Amino acid sequence: MKNRKIKYTSKIALMAIGSMMLSFSVEAQMNPKVKLQEALKLIQENYVDPVHDEKLVDVAIKAMVGDLDPHSNYISREDAEAMNQSMSGSFAGIGITFAMVNDSTFVTDVNPDGPAMRAGLRQGDCILRVDHQQITGKNLKNQQVMMMLRGEKGKEVSLMVLHPGAAEPVTVKVTREQIASFSIRSSYMVNKEIGYISLGIFSESTRREMDTALKDLKAQGMKKLILDLQGNGGGYVQSAIGVADEFLPKESLVFYSVGHDGGKDHYATGGFGQFMTGDLVVLIDESTASSSEIVTGSLQDWDRAVVIGRRSFGKGLMQKPVVMTDGSVLQLTGARYYTPSGRSIQKPYVKGKADYFEDFNRRLASGELKEPGHLNFPDSLKFSTLINKKTVYGGGGIMPDRFVPIDTNVYSGWMNAIMSSGIATKAGFVHVQQHRAELLKQYPDFAAFNARFQVDDVMIDQILDQASARFKGLPAKSDQTARKSLKVEMKADMATLLYAGRDFQLRVRNEANEAFLAAVDVLKDQSQYNRLLRGNGLQRKKGK
Repeated sequence: MKNRKIKYTSKIALMAIGSMMLSFSVEAQMNPKVKLQEALKLIQENYVDPVHDEKLVDVAIKAMVGDLDPHSNYISREDAEAMNQSMSGSFAGIGITFAMVNDSTFVTDVNPDGPAMRAGLRQGDCILRVDHQQITGKNLKNQQVMMMLRGEKGKEVSLMVLHPGAAEPVTVKVTREQIASFSIRSSYMVNKEIGYISLGIFSESTRREMDTALKDLKAQGMKKLILDLQGNGGGYVQSAIGVADEFLPKESLVFYSVGHDGGKDHYATGGFGQFMTGDLVVLIDESTASSSEIVTGSLQDWDRAVVIGRRSFGKGLMQKPVVMTDGSVLQLTGARYYTPSGRSIQKPYVKGKADYFEDFNRRLASGELKEPGHLNFPDSLKFSTLINKKTVYGGGGIMPDRFVPIDTNVYSGWMNAIMSSGIATKAGFVHVQQHRAELLKQYPDFAAFNARFQVDDVMIDQILDQASARFKGLPAKSDQTARKSLKVEMKADMATLLYAGRDFQLRVRNEANEAFLAAVDVLKDQSQYNRLLRGNGLQRKKGK
């Protein structure tokens, strides 16, 4: 009988729904704004469980904005505050980098001029307590510890610290200060003539940092420069104009944008650059995007630089932040931007957001990232540079003048598994902690370490053994190419544990980075540089 009652009740419900649908079908179409408000009201009044209105509205807004294009986005109030802090170039902290090893917090780097350094903290120190709250053995996450160390500017934080080799911990009091968050990852002289600058993001401080770095390198004798934009996902467009201004003459067009009304806005240089002459190479890869592509495209279009690497990401949509009343932000695409020659670098997104962000896997599977000649360009996407009339292409990223294949070991699943699991990090950390004095005696500075230190084969074997017990698809121990890549990653991590400085990790990796080595090779060979700048022998195909 119970089953029959359920069936009967279901029939009544279905009849009621059918009746409502019939009655509403004759009504006029609702105003979309009213419809959205009514939907929220009906959920509030009829849903079986209590609902959080703000959360529900956030979900609705995210869905609406997410249906526009891959880069329009909704940012909650909390996330907007955190993003503004990171993009402003500073935060209140103590000036250290740390790592969690075996549920303990170890200092891995100390800012040379920061409050922690002045208070006596050094690499290798273990932080036991923060403001009398124990942090060891608590299974805390990195983010939790970071928030405990950060705080109000000028406010003191008390740390219980165990120095390496010490029998007892000590209490150290550090006053929080504004800590610079640098957009330049590294800046140094490769040799007597070639300088190198790696730019990680375009923030408010980028132009100031570039001015300082270029002046410093020129003072050391720099005549030629490598500008590394590999992995740079963009940032403030205004900062991109500032970087382009370092290299281009006054009133050179950097890019122009076209809004929804079809009007064009042009953005040009002011002529205040530090390096307007001298050979220039720009390094890009598949993660170089947005503002980085603006800079690369402008330098390539004005025949100011040779571009080396792989086709960039392909983001040519300009987001306009619209702040809502509660502080949340709508990042809406307000315009498309174009390089000086008229190229749109935005790749297609007609198949939706999920397909759009699968582009890297498609490029890898097609062979595009491994060897040249896998792309066909229709004549409609062909453009000419402004000085040398070199052929360049639009429609999906910036194409390099010289192709460099991807290191499939560095970008492999097995490498990611080993490095993200902490197996390699722990092995390097333990080795440095146990042999710190010995290593520093043998390699008193980074230059000596980078030139002579080699990761022991026994350590690599141990890491691979531990990883093989947890992961599948690892290379054989006899795979020398894989071992070499792992050694580079290990050496890079260990350099940051031994020496105070924020760029040593990248400098170690550069010694094995094929794009960096190609750039050095090109800058050492003037005829090759000139040939690439003119566009002779470009590694690409044209199709119809």
